[in-house]
Amino acid sequence: MNFVKDKVLPVGTVLIAIILLWYGLAAFLNAPFERDQAERAGVEISTMQVLQNTMNQARPVLPTPHQVGAELWKTVFGIKPTSKRSLVYHGWVTLSSTLLGFVFGSLLGILLAVGIVHSRALDKSLMPWIITSQTIPILAIAPMVIVVLNAIGITGLFPKAVISAYLSFFPVAVGMVKGLRSPDIMHTDLMHTYNASNNQIFWKLRWPAALPYLFISMQVAIAISLVGAIVGELPTGAVAGLGARLLAGSYYGQTVQIWAALIAAATMAGVLVALVGIAAKWSNNRMGARPERAAL
Repeated sequence: MNFVKDKVLPVGTVLIAIILLWYGLAAFLNAPFERDQAERAGVEISTMQVLQNTMNQARPVLPTPHQVGAELWKTVFGIKPTSKRSLVYHGWVTLSSTLLGFVFGSLLGILLAVGIVHSRALDKSLMPWIITSQTIPILAIAPMVIVVLNAIGITGLFPKAVISAYLSFFPVAVGMVKGLRSPDIMHTDLMHTYNASNNQIFWKLRWPAALPYLFISMQVAIAISLVGAIVGELPTGAVAGLGARLLAGSYYGQTVQIWAALIAAATMAGVLVALVGIAAKWSNNRMGARPERAAL
């Protein structure tokens, strides 16, 4: 009962409100087309008929939720996953780039954080550049990365993974720096009292203290990595991936296809974040972390 009251009811209420607002905006944005068509045909059309027609336009300005749902059902369950018309196929292409970029970005972020924490020179010289790197719009960087890598013969999955890694390393690096510096000075002094080496202090004190920060940073990183993979597909004119579905829908005015790809991407991001959250919870339970510490 508490789960329903604390989780299901609030989420369900917000979801219903979003759907109702979505239907209202769809009717408002699609209505001018219906009135224009009626005026061109020289016929009168009632408000009720306008509203009814806005719910099922072939190429609406804003598709309704049931149109997007039908498109998702058709392209996910109604078509073979290996077909290039299937969202499962395109989703897998994007997911592959996302996961590869996420792994590269996370490893890079962890290595940078370790270096920054253990070297004052790196802290003063490298950290400002890490922060500055994220002020450059990814839409400006992505085409350059794709073009440069294509020029040296690197195509396919790797260029998109590089863009994902570029976005995902930042939250991991910042979170890990904070995590590695989180142990109390008393604990550090106690380790020195026991004549612990720097490696022992790192693995037995700093690393366990940093894990909750790492997992929360990785939840941000996995979501932004997906964004990077999709953005990486846009300047290449890709024929596979969720970015390719967005491009194809834009070229041919298929707004229902565009929204279906967007909802699929959002769902994928939610699942990936939830999986990292499950891993974080498992890790914190294994370490015996306090709930308030695990949640920062």
